[in-house]
Amino acid sequence: MHKNNFNSRFSGSIGGLLLAATLPAQAYEMADIGHSTVNIDIQALLGTFHSDRGYATGAAEAKRHRWQEGVLTLGAELAPKADGLYGRVSTVGTATWGDGDAAGFTSGSERELDLEDAFLGYRSESQGDSSSPWRVDVSAGRQPITLGDGFLVAGDAVSLGDSLGDELDRGGAYYLAGRQAFDRTTMVALGHEGWQSQVAWFESDNSAQASTEMAALTLAHDHGSGLVEATYLRGLGVDKAQADDFLAQRDGMDVYGLRFEQRILDEALTLRGELAHQRKNTRENAWALEPAWTFSELPGQPTLSLRYSRFSEEWDPLFYGFTRGYGTWFQGEVAGNYAGPFNSNTEVWRLGLEGSLNESLHLGLLAYDFSSRDTTNQPDMGGREFNLYAEWLPIDWLYVSPLLGWYSPNKSAAQGGIQLGDDDTAFYAQLLVGFFF
Repeated sequence: MHKNNFNSRFSGSIGGLLLAATLPAQAYEMADIGHSTVNIDIQALLGTFHSDRGYATGAAEAKRHRWQEGVLTLGAELAPKADGLYGRVSTVGTATWGDGDAAGFTSGSERELDLEDAFLGYRSESQGDSSSPWRVDVSAGRQPITLGDGFLVAGDAVSLGDSLGDELDRGGAYYLAGRQAFDRTTMVALGHEGWQSQVAWFESDNSAQASTEMAALTLAHDHGSGLVEATYLRGLGVDKAQADDFLAQRDGMDVYGLRFEQRILDEALTLRGELAHQRKNTRENAWALEPAWTFSELPGQPTLSLRYSRFSEEWDPLFYGFTRGYGTWFQGEVAGNYAGPFNSNTEVWRLGLEGSLNESLHLGLLAYDFSSRDTTNQPDMGGREFNLYAEWLPIDWLYVSPLLGWYSPNKSAAQGGIQLGDDDTAFYAQLLVGFFF
């Protein structure tokens, strides 16, 4: 397997980010300290998975995979009542049971308990002139960092197991991705009258990411009906002992990004777009354009969206992740997590339809068409996928999400593709259950 595609699999998974984006954690106020409170929260996420096929490179035979994953998080959070200090300390336990995931990154025997968040910050909404105040946010420590829509950076969510060696083992729970904090970070954000600027430094302790260190600068303007944001990233270093030739190029890499969101036609139509350019040993590009129409007069206010995204042959997907729901940047539950492509060397069409039957039940259908740009030196990861899912919140501390998927590759592994066995349509299913206290 080409090292680019192999590394691209290490861009994380969506389970933990899904819940972070969808649900507010339940928290219990334990103490009142002046202008701040200390809250304790417990979060548990369980998943059970089935895949008709395996996608592990070099596997001896095709087989069905059935496995389970679990993440348990215990956290204490300092929250200001207005301006003031904030922070969080948490520990997370991860585990995988059964056959291990369909990509072969976990064996089913992983168990680990480790520190997750450990950061402290200061936030103020009223700096300077009271008629036109500045917003200030400064923080440092172990914490997740997301830039924009998560196209480039959305936490350090890769969580491999022991199948590829102990040096890459991060505790398993590959899909649920319970660990998202970068090991060391510093972030300063300033805001004033629709303008927002962010300066960040972060370093990973993840061997699958070669412990990458980067600096970031963003500048965004919200003009009421949308926003425009520019991003610059600079690669400051990698662990040379952990990096292959592909990851080693992050040392000194420059990344330039520009994205926009615009609501038009009485906000029924939303148009999103993003363009990014990387300068390393080669120059690579990636871009996406996504119009979406919300039928606000229909029951459930369904939204129909169409997105085209394109990633050049040696595009480095960095730390992309999940921000707006299923299908954000993990494109296809099978393709985005196990089979590929992984937002590199590919063109992707995505058609989505989603809506809510009521306040607690959300339904969605996603269809994908993948095309590999270069099949001479890399496997053909073209194919099609359909995902049907539901998100149900019957009570404020319980989340249930079943999903069914059908994945059909253009070619089997024997024909130059990735799917072990034949090139028939493979069935995939998962069920996520989250508890928040």
